[in-house]
Amino acid sequence: MKTKLSRKMGVLGLTATGICSMMGASIYVMPFMIHRSVPGIGPYVLHAFLLAAFPAALAAFAYSILASAMPRAGGSYIYASRGLHPYFGFVASFSQWFGLSIVIGVISYIIVPFMRDIAFALDWKETASLLEIGWIRLTIANILLWTFVIINILGTNFYERTLVPLMFIMFGLGAIIIFSGLYFNHQDFLTGLQANDGQTYMIKTDSVFNIKTFFSAAAVLFASFIGFDSIAQAGGEARNPSKTLPISIAMAITGVGGFYMLFTFAVYHAIPWSFIAERAIDNDITAPGLFNYLLSPGLSAAIIAGATIALINDLPAMLLSVSRLMFAWAKDGIFPKSVSNIHPVYHTPHTAILLSGGMATVGIFGSHFAGDFFLGIDIMVTSMMVNFLLMCVTLIMIEKKNPVLSNQISVLQNRLVQIILGWTGVITLTIFLLIHTWKDLSSNPEFWYHHSTVIYTIVMLLGSIVFFVKFNMLKTKGVDTQKLFRSLPNE
Repeated sequence: MKTKLSRKMGVLGLTATGICSMMGASIYVMPFMIHRSVPGIGPYVLHAFLLAAFPAALAAFAYSILASAMPRAGGSYIYASRGLHPYFGFVASFSQWFGLSIVIGVISYIIVPFMRDIAFALDWKETASLLEIGWIRLTIANILLWTFVIINILGTNFYERTLVPLMFIMFGLGAIIIFSGLYFNHQDFLTGLQANDGQTYMIKTDSVFNIKTFFSAAAVLFASFIGFDSIAQAGGEARNPSKTLPISIAMAITGVGGFYMLFTFAVYHAIPWSFIAERAIDNDITAPGLFNYLLSPGLSAAIIAGATIALINDLPAMLLSVSRLMFAWAKDGIFPKSVSNIHPVYHTPHTAILLSGGMATVGIFGSHFAGDFFLGIDIMVTSMMVNFLLMCVTLIMIEKKNPVLSNQISVLQNRLVQIILGWTGVITLTIFLLIHTWKDLSSNPEFWYHHSTVIYTIVMLLGSIVFFVKFNMLKTKGVDTQKLFRSLPNE
């Protein structure tokens, strides 16, 4: 009997997958460093966050609706390849796979400086110094990565028992920032600044609202909502997937969105936006660093630990996501069939997981030797905007392209509602993608390959060549590709 994926993941494990993929440590950095990336956003960061949540929510609706009809491993690839066109399914998923695979390596690499900052906060100076040594940083990053590769291979039960507790710890430590930010005010911060650095600061309140700046900031902050799509990739391992996948996606994006808003509001409640904006221009600003002026060393170490755990949580969830995409390609014959191998004991796609770990290792060494890991983040934003856009297009077209699967939809079944959500998503995400692309291409980096749009285009051209070669090979072998891409793969 052929080994199959095991459907054991429940709502909690699926929700944790989405939450941990979304949160990372970006919430500790992005709402503050946004002042460097988009100068002039001023006091409107929270408002830009709210705007960024809108296209993400529309994409989440599209994912939830499509997941109810196509509960298989590979999520976005399956949805678009069956509901739109095989090539667009590959485009949606290949760009997602490339961006996330590199980012997994980037995250593994930048976890170590957070560990170093914990050591500094606790006055463990020798440990902190050791963590700045290049080969030690590389070693720890790879150990972290491959630990979670093994955890993914050992099965969904082991995966859930690891991820769920880490999720609750992450929320608990993050709550220190929220409660502290709501307790303290600007005057408390000014007092702490005077006591710690001997500095006085005059709060500035003047700012000019600029619509172009506002939308540019929202496009950058959109990156914070990327990750709920990981839930869809686990569609082949979810219990009662037609119900649990949409519920988990809704819980993940609602929970994370609420946490983001509270967190950002709390920080700016305690610390003047003008101070953050001025410091961010020349310094790397983080929430733990800002709260050093308000909290004891022990509490400062705790919130740095929260940021570290948030980063660590990204690894198992993202590895699950990218490995299931490769697995789905292989099942259809778009990738070598061996990649669809399932472990006979653990019922996981172990070959795909190992290959995903290998790709992420490239990201680790690339981050180390190139010295620039923000390019990888930018590529991920572009790739996921394209992915989300294609999901919304699929929602619009599925009734025409694949009426059989369209009739299987069990979430928001009203076709008019689906069309409205789909077109709203297409328009909104197109605007965001154009803004993000314009921002990238209008910048003046030192090297041409620091334009994320250029790198993304090159990678997608190479990926497209692979797709068409493999697709034509299927036809040469006598495979009925129309039939193949009209139906769901076997479980």
